[in-house]
Amino acid sequence: QVQLVESGGGLVQAGGSLRLSCAASGRTFSRYAMGWFRQAPGQQREFVAAIAWRGGTTYYTDSVKGRFTISRDNAKSTVYLQMNSLKPEDTAVYYCADQYHSGSYYRPDEYAYWGQGTQVTVSS
Repeated sequence: QVQLVESGGGLVQAGGSLRLSCAASGRTFSRYAMGWFRQAPGQQREFVAAIAWRGGTTYYTDSVKGRFTISRDNAKSTVYLQMNSLKPEDTAVYYCADQYHSGSYYRPDEYAYWGQGTQVTVSS
């Protein structure tokens, strides 16, 4: 089993920054990738960013490219999401997720474990 704990959400004005963290514990030795997703009220959960655990290749949805950066600390089994130039439309609950097989980085059903989510609210 794997446990994921997110932190770093909060309320910020448009144009501001937040850094989300997701610490993993448990049997993480065969991890393939980690990702961040978000879900706004009344909307489906959507892909935000992912990072391949071994090579470190990163992937982003178009709406956050150039503003968000995903990174990892292998030793701490932690993934980060640095969010800059935040916009009101970034408001959502953000979830980190863990993937343990070769699959699509963009599909939530390819991830086996999920954190509890952290709220990000961007005011205009």
